[in-house]
Amino acid sequence: MTELKIIAISKIFVPERLRAVEDDHALAIQASILEHGLLNPITVRSTPNQDKGAKPYTLVAGAHRLRAIELNDANDTIEAMVVEADGAEAQLIEIEENVFRNDLSSLDRAVFIQTYRDVWEKKYGKIQRGNPQFSNSVNLTELLSDEAARGFSAHVAARLGLSKASVERSDRIAKNLPKPLREKLRGTPAADNQSLLLKLAKLPPKQRNDLPRAIDIAKGDVAAAIDLLAGKPKPKLSPAQKRINAVIGNFSALGRKEKIAVLRELARLYPKEAGEAAKSQAGAGNA
Repeated sequence: MTELKIIAISKIFVPERLRAVEDDHALAIQASILEHGLLNPITVRSTPNQDKGAKPYTLVAGAHRLRAIELNDANDTIEAMVVEADGAEAQLIEIEENVFRNDLSSLDRAVFIQTYRDVWEKKYGKIQRGNPQFSNSVNLTELLSDEAARGFSAHVAARLGLSKASVERSDRIAKNLPKPLREKLRGTPAADNQSLLLKLAKLPPKQRNDLPRAIDIAKGDVAAAIDLLAGKPKPKLSPAQKRINAVIGNFSALGRKEKIAVLRELARLYPKEAGEAAKSQAGAGNA
């Protein structure tokens, strides 16, 4: 049973999320909420039988919406859909809500897709022909009903509008990049560079494990970090390239709203160059 309630924010426990909450994204949602109100309630599950002092609700989906409300000091309550779900089902709901979002990076989407399968199989058994749990899972039947016939990658690909090969590449990324490395890359341009992520996934295990520290030594330059681990000498950069790298580094550190503002200002100052760059990018995408 699902029930819509107004819940005190102080009564909601927020577990570790697959996708970290970014305040700049929450601020953008806050602006929308102030103008239009909360259009989509968050989702929580009731957890009344936890240890004494524990919060009676646990967040399932809507971490950025919850954070947006928290940032508005005038609100101490939020609209929430209360669902009946155990921990595994709650994680599946979180993934279902997020995995098809356009603003997910290649890295985050890979982790979501892999985690979805891991959680589903842990709860219902291996996804294979003849598993009787297919008929018993009401919420997941639509998503996974033809899994035994066509395979998990093929079905997710159809839902995402991607090729099966793209989903399988995401699977390789999620399986082969250790968590410390994923955390180091998250929020950087590398997180949405699938070619680079696949290159990292092919590195020997020791290099993958050592890469986070190498990235720190290389001041965030992933390519330089790979060369460092391979023992290659660091190339000498021209003064102009050093300035360009500094600008790129500062830009990468900005939040999403600030990045958009910078890009719009550059397009205003250099409309011809912006148009040529857009055409070049479009041509590369069709190649």
